[in-house]
Amino acid sequence: MAADISVTVENLKRRGFTVHTFQTGSEAADWLCTELHGTTIGFGGSVTIEQLGLYDKLSADNEVAWHWFGGDRKSAESAAAHAKVYILSANAIAQSGEIVNIDGNGNRVAAAFYGHERVIFVVGVNKIAGDLSAAIDRARNIASPLNARRLGKKTPCALSEPMMCHDCSSPDRICRGLSVLMERMSSIPCMEVLLINEPLGY
Repeated sequence: MAADISVTVENLKRRGFTVHTFQTGSEAADWLCTELHGTTIGFGGSVTIEQLGLYDKLSADNEVAWHWFGGDRKSAESAAAHAKVYILSANAIAQSGEIVNIDGNGNRVAAAFYGHERVIFVVGVNKIAGDLSAAIDRARNIASPLNARRLGKKTPCALSEPMMCHDCSSPDRICRGLSVLMERMSSIPCMEVLLINEPLGY
């Protein structure tokens, strides 16, 4: 089923999220560079964010923390957790407006729910699924296996063809917590979705 961006935008707004749409990732990155100045920014692990070069671009005018780049992982995760702005992607967004993520460590999903003045999801159109059930299915059977393979994990999902979730008990398992944002969290004044009309990340 083809993604219906307009329906997704309408339902995200209905659930309290602020939505910005862009034709390209480059346009979204430029908007973020214009929008964010002199603040602290934390990043959640994200191929989308890496593809857009946001760490380098936003480092020019902000204090940024990302455990994918530089220094001690725990220190970087702690700094990101205490940043004013937190930027991440989503494993899936339902056309009905729910935002779905799966995490193994917990830092990313925890930061999406609490502790920041502003949370920004940067999401390609490939992440849109028809409904919540399809969004969870996408997170489990597309995003998680691809991420496990990227990380070199010895999990059944990463090693099998076709890749799919086996609900395994592998010590390498990366899908240990599933989060569904049904509406903007009341403790976070501004939760935004940057919806980009091109495929990005997993």
